[in-house]
Amino acid sequence: MNRILTIVGARPQFIKAGVVSKAISARSDLNEIIVHTGQHFDANMSDVFFDQLGIPAPDCQLNIHGGSHGAMTGRMLEKLEEVMLGEKPDRVLVYGDTNSTLAGALAAAKLHIPVAHIEAGLRSFNMNMPEEINRILTDQISDILFCPTDIAVSNLKREGFEDKPVSVVQVGDVMQDSALFFAERAEVPRGVTISEEFIVATLHRAENTDNPERLGSIIKALNDIHGTIAPVVLPLHPRTRNVVKKLGLDLSVQVIDPVGYFEMVWLLSKSGLVLTDSGGVQKEAFFFGKACVTMRDQTEWVELINAGVNELVGADYSSIIDSVKRHYGRVVKDENELYGGGRAASRIANYLSGQ
Repeated sequence: MNRILTIVGARPQFIKAGVVSKAISARSDLNEIIVHTGQHFDANMSDVFFDQLGIPAPDCQLNIHGGSHGAMTGRMLEKLEEVMLGEKPDRVLVYGDTNSTLAGALAAAKLHIPVAHIEAGLRSFNMNMPEEINRILTDQISDILFCPTDIAVSNLKREGFEDKPVSVVQVGDVMQDSALFFAERAEVPRGVTISEEFIVATLHRAENTDNPERLGSIIKALNDIHGTIAPVVLPLHPRTRNVVKKLGLDLSVQVIDPVGYFEMVWLLSKSGLVLTDSGGVQKEAFFFGKACVTMRDQTEWVELINAGVNELVGADYSSIIDSVKRHYGRVVKDENELYGGGRAASRIANYLSGQ
């Protein structure tokens, strides 16, 4: 039996693991050990996802969070190496582009344990993003690269992966699996009253929150959208909330606490538009038929831009306002199965078992 050590640490990874772990557990020749680094330490950003998504409780909880990128990654590297030496897995499985992803892949590579990377090949082509560094380095030390899109495969080909002893496999996007599987369990966020018509927004990307000028421009746009176009509902990460408070910025939209996955599904499915600087939320908007306005200068999900269902606006006040006006209320359709149609998890499990 192949022992798969899965490393998760942040919200998008919990959601992806929700369907992949189910697919792995359905195979008698695979045994999964789940390690939670603790990167997202707020209960609403971690524990609730395991409960809601039916993921088995982590076999190991490292409780590593806070500090600089280097410090966090270094601490994870040390602890994950200890876990791997004890568990002796046949393979390590990592997701996405967080510090947990890189630390897990690097610890495994140094111990000569094969690494499979889910969501491989994505590129924003912005090396100022910590996520871009994480995903590039993780791809370089993985021997199975599970790509979510044809563009991701093309990125790896351009980087010379065709000539390397690795497997590049287009499986589709496990986020679509999750959206389709869990859609019927959507829940209204508790303890808040939300207007019948609204825009759901997220704001957490370091390129925005660590730049006072960009953050100020975005918040001004959110406030004006809330007052003139439609109410803006903003589940706010604790880190962003602290930055806004520290800078003394006036945020007059409807700010709510971070929500669980099913509550976020409800917000996405009931909204008239999605306004975000997240990576995963851009796709989730598409899965639920919503147009998306992305407050970043680049995106990994180029196919959404090409399909005309997502628009990049950066942090420019006027661009944000204009785009929201044009896209609010649009309904978009997945006519070409851009992300594999919801069968990625089973393809990954089958590949890991050699079938």
